[in-house]
Amino acid sequence: MRQDYRLAQIVNECPLINADGASIVWAAKLLGLPVLERVSGIDLFLRLIELAAEKGYGVYLFGATQEVVVATKDVLEKKNPGLRIVGIRNGYFDDSDNSEIVEAIAESGADMLFVAFSSPLKEYWIHDHLKELGVPFAMGVGGSFDVVTGVTSRAPKWMQDHGLEWLYRLIQEPRRLWRRYLVGNLKFIAVVFKWKMG
Repeated sequence: MRQDYRLAQIVNECPLINADGASIVWAAKLLGLPVLERVSGIDLFLRLIELAAEKGYGVYLFGATQEVVVATKDVLEKKNPGLRIVGIRNGYFDDSDNSEIVEAIAESGADMLFVAFSSPLKEYWIHDHLKELGVPFAMGVGGSFDVVTGVTSRAPKWMQDHGLEWLYRLIQEPRRLWRRYLVGNLKFIAVVFKWKMG
Protein backbone atom coordinates (compact mmCIF):
# COMPACT_ATOMS: atom_id res chain seq x y z
CA MET A 1 0.00 0.00 0.00
CA ARG A 2 2.93 2.35 0.61
CA GLN A 3 3.98 1.94 -3.03
CA ASP A 4 0.49 1.68 -4.55
CA TYR A 5 -1.57 4.81 -3.90
CA ARG A 6 -4.63 3.39 -5.65
CA LEU A 7 -4.62 0.28 -3.44
CA ALA A 8 -4.13 2.39 -0.30
CA GLN A 9 -7.10 4.56 -1.26
CA ILE A 10 -9.32 1.52 -1.94
CA VAL A 11 -8.41 -0.15 1.37
CA ASN A 12 -8.87 3.07 3.35
CA GLU A 13 -12.37 3.48 1.88
CA CYS A 14 -13.45 -0.02 2.95
CA PRO A 15 -16.12 -0.07 5.67
CA LEU A 16 -14.53 -3.14 7.28
CA ILE A 17 -10.84 -4.02 7.47
CA ASN A 18 -9.74 -7.09 9.42
CA ALA A 19 -6.27 -7.67 10.87
CA ASP A 20 -5.35 -10.70 8.76
CA GLY A 21 -1.85 -11.27 10.04
CA ALA A 22 0.08 -11.57 13.27
CA SER A 23 2.35 -8.74 12.15
CA ILE A 24 -0.59 -6.31 12.11
CA VAL A 25 -1.57 -7.24 15.67
CA TRP A 26 2.08 -6.94 16.79
CA ALA A 27 2.43 -3.51 15.16
CA ALA A 28 -0.86 -2.28 16.63
CA LYS A 29 0.24 -3.27 20.14
CA LEU A 30 3.62 -1.60 19.68
CA LEU A 31 1.99 1.60 18.40
CA GLY A 32 -0.81 1.57 21.00
CA LEU A 33 -3.61 1.08 18.47
CA PRO A 34 -6.89 -0.69 19.38
CA VAL A 35 -6.55 -3.97 17.45
CA LEU A 36 -7.59 -6.74 19.83
CA GLU A 37 -6.95 -9.88 17.81
CA ARG A 38 -6.05 -11.38 14.48
CA VAL A 39 -8.99 -12.39 12.30
CA SER A 40 -7.68 -14.39 9.36
CA GLY A 41 -9.44 -14.03 6.03
CA ILE A 42 -10.13 -17.76 5.77
CA ASP A 43 -11.73 -17.88 9.24
CA LEU A 44 -13.90 -14.85 8.49
CA PHE A 45 -14.88 -16.32 5.11
CA LEU A 46 -15.94 -19.65 6.63
CA ARG A 47 -17.91 -17.93 9.41
CA LEU A 48 -19.70 -15.77 6.83
CA ILE A 49 -20.56 -18.89 4.83
CA GLU A 50 -22.10 -20.39 8.00
CA LEU A 51 -24.06 -17.15 8.50
CA ALA A 52 -25.24 -17.22 4.89
CA ALA A 53 -26.54 -20.78 5.37
CA GLU A 54 -28.33 -19.79 8.59
CA LYS A 55 -29.94 -16.66 7.08
CA GLY A 56 -30.61 -17.98 3.58
CA TYR A 57 -28.32 -15.45 1.90
CA GLY A 58 -27.31 -16.11 -1.70
CA VAL A 59 -23.56 -16.58 -2.19
CA TYR A 60 -21.49 -16.11 -5.35
CA LEU A 61 -17.99 -17.63 -5.56
CA PHE A 62 -15.61 -15.96 -8.03
CA GLY A 63 -11.98 -16.93 -8.57
CA ALA A 64 -9.40 -19.73 -8.63
CA THR A 65 -9.38 -22.39 -11.35
CA GLN A 66 -12.62 -23.93 -12.64
CA GLU A 67 -11.80 -27.20 -10.90
CA VAL A 68 -11.14 -25.45 -7.56
CA VAL A 69 -14.21 -23.18 -7.61
CA VAL A 70 -16.47 -26.16 -8.43
CA ALA A 71 -14.87 -28.19 -5.62
CA THR A 72 -15.22 -25.21 -3.23
CA LYS A 73 -18.94 -25.06 -3.97
CA ASP A 74 -19.29 -28.80 -3.29
CA VAL A 75 -17.32 -28.68 -0.02
CA LEU A 76 -19.16 -25.63 1.31
CA GLU A 77 -22.59 -27.06 0.45
CA LYS A 78 -21.72 -30.36 2.14
CA LYS A 79 -20.52 -28.63 5.31
CA ASN A 80 -23.35 -26.07 5.41
CA PRO A 81 -26.75 -27.65 4.73
CA GLY A 82 -29.14 -25.09 3.28
CA LEU A 83 -26.38 -22.92 1.82
CA ARG A 84 -27.60 -21.18 -1.35
CA ILE A 85 -24.74 -20.77 -3.80
CA VAL A 86 -26.35 -18.76 -6.60
CA GLY A 87 -23.35 -18.77 -8.92
CA ILE A 88 -19.70 -19.59 -9.47
CA ARG A 89 -17.09 -18.34 -11.92
CA ASN A 90 -13.40 -19.14 -12.25
CA GLY A 91 -10.88 -16.32 -12.04
CA TYR A 92 -9.39 -16.71 -15.50
CA PHE A 93 -10.71 -14.06 -17.89
CA ASP A 94 -9.78 -11.07 -20.02
CA ASP A 95 -10.86 -7.49 -19.40
CA SER A 96 -13.26 -7.90 -22.33
CA ASP A 97 -15.18 -10.46 -20.20
CA ASN A 98 -15.80 -8.03 -17.33
CA SER A 99 -19.21 -6.75 -18.40
CA GLU A 100 -20.50 -10.31 -18.93
CA ILE A 101 -19.17 -11.40 -15.51
CA VAL A 102 -20.61 -8.34 -13.74
CA GLU A 103 -23.99 -8.91 -15.41
CA ALA A 104 -24.03 -12.60 -14.37
CA ILE A 105 -23.23 -11.72 -10.75
CA ALA A 106 -25.82 -8.91 -10.69
CA GLU A 107 -28.51 -11.17 -12.17
CA SER A 108 -27.72 -13.99 -9.72
CA GLY A 109 -29.30 -12.05 -6.85
CA ALA A 110 -26.26 -12.72 -4.65
CA ASP A 111 -26.21 -11.19 -1.19
CA MET A 112 -22.53 -12.05 -0.69
CA LEU A 113 -19.72 -12.13 -3.24
CA PHE A 114 -16.38 -13.76 -2.41
CA VAL A 115 -13.53 -12.95 -4.80
CA ALA A 116 -10.56 -15.33 -4.70
CA PHE A 117 -7.83 -13.44 -6.55
CA SER A 118 -4.43 -12.40 -5.28
CA SER A 119 -3.78 -8.85 -4.08
CA PRO A 120 -4.09 -6.22 -5.39
CA LEU A 121 -6.18 -7.66 -8.25
CA LYS A 122 -9.14 -8.55 -6.01
CA GLU A 123 -9.21 -5.08 -4.45
CA TYR A 124 -9.06 -3.38 -7.87
CA TRP A 125 -11.75 -5.63 -9.37
CA ILE A 126 -14.21 -5.26 -6.49
CA HIS A 127 -13.68 -1.49 -6.33
CA ASP A 128 -14.09 -1.03 -10.08
CA HIS A 129 -17.34 -3.02 -10.32
CA LEU A 130 -19.04 -2.84 -6.92
CA LYS A 131 -21.75 -0.34 -7.89
CA GLU A 132 -22.74 -2.28 -11.02
CA LEU A 133 -22.78 -5.61 -9.15
CA GLY A 134 -25.54 -4.58 -6.76
CA VAL A 135 -24.23 -7.05 -4.17
CA PRO A 136 -24.69 -5.86 -0.55
CA PHE A 137 -21.46 -7.52 0.65
CA ALA A 138 -18.25 -8.26 -1.28
CA MET A 139 -15.02 -9.61 0.17
CA GLY A 140 -11.66 -10.54 -1.27
CA VAL A 141 -10.61 -13.95 0.05
CA GLY A 142 -7.28 -14.54 -1.72
CA GLY A 143 -6.35 -18.22 -1.66
CA SER A 144 -9.24 -19.33 0.56
CA PHE A 145 -10.80 -21.56 -2.11
CA ASP A 146 -7.51 -23.47 -2.36
CA VAL A 147 -7.54 -23.97 1.42
CA VAL A 148 -11.19 -25.08 1.47
CA THR A 149 -10.51 -27.73 -1.18
CA GLY A 150 -7.19 -28.90 0.27
CA VAL A 151 -5.04 -27.65 -2.63
CA THR A 152 -3.03 -25.80 0.02
CA SER A 153 -3.11 -26.47 3.74
CA ARG A 154 -3.19 -24.16 6.73
CA ALA A 155 -0.51 -24.08 9.35
CA PRO A 156 -1.04 -26.22 12.46
CA LYS A 157 -3.02 -24.44 15.19
CA TRP A 158 0.06 -23.94 17.39
CA MET A 159 1.80 -22.07 14.54
CA GLN A 160 -1.30 -19.91 13.97
CA ASP A 161 -1.49 -19.13 17.70
CA HIS A 162 2.18 -18.10 17.80
CA GLY A 163 2.08 -15.88 14.71
CA LEU A 164 4.02 -18.34 12.54
CA GLU A 165 1.49 -19.06 9.80
CA TRP A 166 3.62 -16.95 7.43
CA LEU A 167 6.56 -19.33 8.01
CA TYR A 168 4.42 -22.37 7.23
CA ARG A 169 3.23 -20.75 3.99
CA LEU A 170 6.80 -19.78 3.08
CA ILE A 171 7.93 -23.40 3.55
CA GLN A 172 5.02 -24.58 1.34
CA GLU A 173 5.68 -22.11 -1.50
CA PRO A 174 9.20 -20.68 -1.11
CA ARG A 175 9.62 -19.58 -4.74
CA ARG A 176 6.38 -17.64 -4.81
CA LEU A 177 6.41 -16.19 -1.29
CA TRP A 178 10.04 -15.56 -0.29
CA ARG A 179 9.98 -11.93 -1.40
CA ARG A 180 6.63 -11.22 0.25
CA TYR A 181 7.61 -12.65 3.61
CA LEU A 182 11.35 -12.09 3.90
CA VAL A 183 11.73 -8.75 2.12
CA GLY A 184 8.19 -7.54 2.85
CA ASN A 185 8.33 -8.37 6.57
CA LEU A 186 11.68 -6.59 7.02
CA LYS A 187 10.31 -3.47 5.28
CA PHE A 188 7.17 -3.63 7.43
CA ILE A 189 9.19 -3.87 10.66
CA ALA A 190 11.30 -0.89 9.58
CA VAL A 191 8.17 1.19 8.86
CA VAL A 192 6.61 0.27 12.23
CA PHE A 193 9.75 1.29 14.15
CA LYS A 194 9.95 4.52 12.15
CA TRP A 195 6.37 5.33 13.22
CA LYS A 196 7.14 4.33 16.80
CA MET A 197 10.14 6.68 16.96
CA GLY A 198 7.97 9.51 15.66
